[in-house]
Amino acid sequence: MEETFVLIVGAGPAGLGIAACLTKKSIPYVVLEKEDCCASLWKKRAYDRCHLHLAKEFCSLPHKPHAPQAKKYMSKNDFIEYIDDYVFEFDIRPRYFHYVESASFDEAKGKWLVEAKDTFVKTSKLFVASFLVVATGENGKAYIPNIPGLKDFKGDVLHSSEYKSGREFQDKDVLVVGCGNSGMEISYDLCNSGANTSIIIRNPVHVVAREMIFVGMHLLKYFSLSTVDALVTLASYLKYGNLSNYGIYRPNEGPFLLKATKGRSPVIDVGTIAKIQSGEIKVLPGIESINKSKVIFEDKVELNFDAIIFATGFKSTACEWLTNDGFPKNRLPNHWKGKNKLYCAGLSRMGLQGVSKDAIAIANDIEMVLRTVI
Repeated sequence: MEETFVLIVGAGPAGLGIAACLTKKSIPYVVLEKEDCCASLWKKRAYDRCHLHLAKEFCSLPHKPHAPQAKKYMSKNDFIEYIDDYVFEFDIRPRYFHYVESASFDEAKGKWLVEAKDTFVKTSKLFVASFLVVATGENGKAYIPNIPGLKDFKGDVLHSSEYKSGREFQDKDVLVVGCGNSGMEISYDLCNSGANTSIIIRNPVHVVAREMIFVGMHLLKYFSLSTVDALVTLASYLKYGNLSNYGIYRPNEGPFLLKATKGRSPVIDVGTIAKIQSGEIKVLPGIESINKSKVIFEDKVELNFDAIIFATGFKSTACEWLTNDGFPKNRLPNHWKGKNKLYCAGLSRMGLQGVSKDAIAIANDIEMVLRTVI
């Protein structure tokens, strides 16, 4: 058994940000991480051409802004280097290979009991903590929808977290399922690599250039959200025209309103729209079923594919090991705080900027609670 003031589960950006904030306040903590490295999503499950979609000023962690010489839109490797520097600077030492199996609150002791398995040495250990921080994020487990016939598909099936580059798909017929930023960017990469690329776009989505978001985020400091949404939507229309001609429809709500209320991000175009408009990337409706190598769509069209890539997001794994002992149910801006000194970071769907705000708020709250006790 090991006791600590604060137990942080997850060594991604959220967990590291909280650890740094606690370090600045001299509050002891332990970080548990099931993988063999920090920021495993970035290091192991991000495709080669992945970049931060927002400017670096909106993507830093607490107490460490990005260097002035860093690129405005950082590459995956640049951001990983920033993360590694962050861990070194704040002397964060996660316990790797620690897979949390259960966590429950002991009412009598007023503490959290967390059972973790060390998958490296094959042993289990009990951690006792006054505060528990769930920092496993929203991207814990890859999600692939249950489509009739998918198990019998004759080609390759992979999730976007397994995709690295389009080189291996040259001259192949590839279907991308999912029209978020990952799906759109993977489609672009596949097309540039010589794959015959199609993408399924079922839901309305805002398409913007990254500079539109950059300007919009600055305008939000001075103008209402509805005003900025109107300006960004107009700019998008002027740049891309009426995309409904290509099977892409805009939502009724503006891009910033959707992000703030539903966590839905606009698609930040990297060149995919031009490929769609030129016919190099085909837009298709939803899948009805799959028959071996043939995909049957909702409009009854049948097409053969060599591979299907699912850019259909992730699901949080916290509910698999955390009993319902105070899981946060508050809405923004107090979404990070639950009962029994339980906190959640990185679940607000507000990107790295939201992660940073969560980390600061959680560390401040823990400090305040400790002061009242002492």
